[in-house]
Amino acid sequence: MDKAEILQQINGIFIDVLDDDGVIISEATTASDVDGWDSLTHIQLVVAVEKHFKCRFTSKEIQNWNNVGEMIASIVGK
Repeated sequence: MDKAEILQQINGIFIDVLDDDGVIISEATTASDVDGWDSLTHIQLVVAVEKHFKCRFTSKEIQNWNNVGEMIASIVGK
């Protein structure tokens, strides 16, 4: 699975978790770019991504993410 496919699947997760069909993310997207992406939603997004991709992230990995691209890099690394 390449980064574009992962990004497309993550975008679907964001749409579901944020309950907003208008969400469009890119690798450069940060929490401040998306309405409704706050600390609570961040946890929900991480859990949904872990469940979807059947992986677990360490708290250090999660804290080091500055954008969606870094989240994708962690998924690719799993």
